[in-house]
Amino acid sequence: MVLKVFFPSCCSSAESGILIGRWISEQNSAVILAVVHFPFIPVQVKQYLSEVQRVTKVSVSVLGSWSHSKQEKEESLSEFLEDLGTIFSHEPWIQISKEGGSKFWSCSTLQKHSNNPKEEEIILVYYDQRKVMLSHLHPPLDTGTSTDHKADDASKLSAIFDTVAKSKILFMTDRYDDGPIKLTHWQSDGVEASIIVELMKQASVPACMLLTFLLSLISGICRSRVLKFWPLSFLWSKLSTCEQLGHRLQHLQVLSSNKKAETQTQLMRKANIFVSLLIDVALGILLMSWLYRKNRIGHLADTLIPMADHVAEELQDLLQWLMGAPAGLKMNRALDQVLGRFFLYHIHLWISYIHLMSPFIEMILWYVGLSACLGLTVALCILSDIIALLTFHIYCFYVYGARLYCLKIYGLSSLWRLFRGKKWNVLRQRVDSCSYDLDQLRLLVVVVQGLIHLLVDLIDSLPLYSIILRLCRSYRLAAGVKFRVLEQQDGKPLRLLMQINPLSYGSVVQTYRLPTYSCYPKDSWASLCKKLFLGELIYPWKHKGEKQD
Repeated sequence: MVLKVFFPSCCSSAESGILIGRWISEQNSAVILAVVHFPFIPVQVKQYLSEVQRVTKVSVSVLGSWSHSKQEKEESLSEFLEDLGTIFSHEPWIQISKEGGSKFWSCSTLQKHSNNPKEEEIILVYYDQRKVMLSHLHPPLDTGTSTDHKADDASKLSAIFDTVAKSKILFMTDRYDDGPIKLTHWQSDGVEASIIVELMKQASVPACMLLTFLLSLISGICRSRVLKFWPLSFLWSKLSTCEQLGHRLQHLQVLSSNKKAETQTQLMRKANIFVSLLIDVALGILLMSWLYRKNRIGHLADTLIPMADHVAEELQDLLQWLMGAPAGLKMNRALDQVLGRFFLYHIHLWISYIHLMSPFIEMILWYVGLSACLGLTVALCILSDIIALLTFHIYCFYVYGARLYCLKIYGLSSLWRLFRGKKWNVLRQRVDSCSYDLDQLRLLVVVVQGLIHLLVDLIDSLPLYSIILRLCRSYRLAAGVKFRVLEQQDGKPLRLLMQINPLSYGSVVQTYRLPTYSCYPKDSWASLCKKLFLGELIYPWKHKGEKQD
């Protein structure tokens, strides 16, 4: 039977001592965690391991001996190391020895309490203890015929990763401690710490308490009965700005919560929310600083009115062309005049409204730019709502045209059933070609708003912290491991180097993507084209009773 010994590469230069770790009987494997140096008292070692086992819930024990002699190996030391197996009584007792500067080690096992001792083939697997402890092994995402086999391999690797990760308390003692036991592990030269991180942890406690109080106050106001009355409830549910503010409010509540993340997924979700919120606010401040430089808001307000006038002139020219003889086609003049004047009146009302609001446009844009300090997504949502309000007349045109077009479609279907098999009426094709202009105009507005909300959803849902972690420290997000065969020598155990396979970027996004919330319907392109063809209304918000794709 093959015995696998997972040995930390940081302990390869440790002084002689005993090996402590976990024995996994199901896999016939030994995970070495640290080396205890001479001199030591066995009773103190047992007490220390029992305390570690009580805290970590990992069955840590003495697995064998480690001999590192820079000169020739002494027989007295060899006998002493063998006698340690009777004191700690572990089966099998693993003996690993390294002589001088040789990279080929000797490894053997002793089974004193076994009636029929068997010679086992030993495989030495070197692993980076720091990377394995900090990494998180993800289960396989793909489904196929070998799913069960992959899941079995992942469970075996998970036992090794969990053993190292849960033994974190074992790595909190270094050589500068005055304790009776001296250990060698990945933090033996000094426990990693950061004064800045510790100061931020201390300062985050009162900041989180203050933030929690403010958020509870804002949540109480949002849940009050005042916002449940119409039209405040209607605006809160239909405006994307209100939806985004509520979404960010939930994010802040998650960050300020004093509940500790229990799983790796919850920890990554908090980190992704924090980084997403930080980048969103930073981009918003950059946008705000750009807007307030060189009077860009004034220039934007000055160009808004001529732009609106230009759009109105183009619409009026289009309507005048449709009221005449478009492309030389003979139209129903009475119906053309009624519909054309009806739409021209709407354009006149819209232009009058814009010119009435022109003295206040610069002030409105100034406050909109100031709202960018809440985040770039909030500014984009306000921009989307402004576009929706400024193009409300186009939506009215679309509603009128869609209703008339829908009635025409129903009439055509009735006539098709009535005159099936008879001559084709040319007037149907002529009328069909007149209603697509408003649909195309409305479709342009939908595409512009869709691009804005796509950018907002991208900022809200993209797991930026996980992507940065995958880019800078890919071993933290492990998809599996690979083994590289090292140089071999006859009579020596097989040596392998375990390396971590990082999770792919697509799997990172799929695993840690944040949920998004929007008041806008999420229809597919097929559904949009179907509604345009049948003359059904495309609502700019989620409509009750409407099935979303």
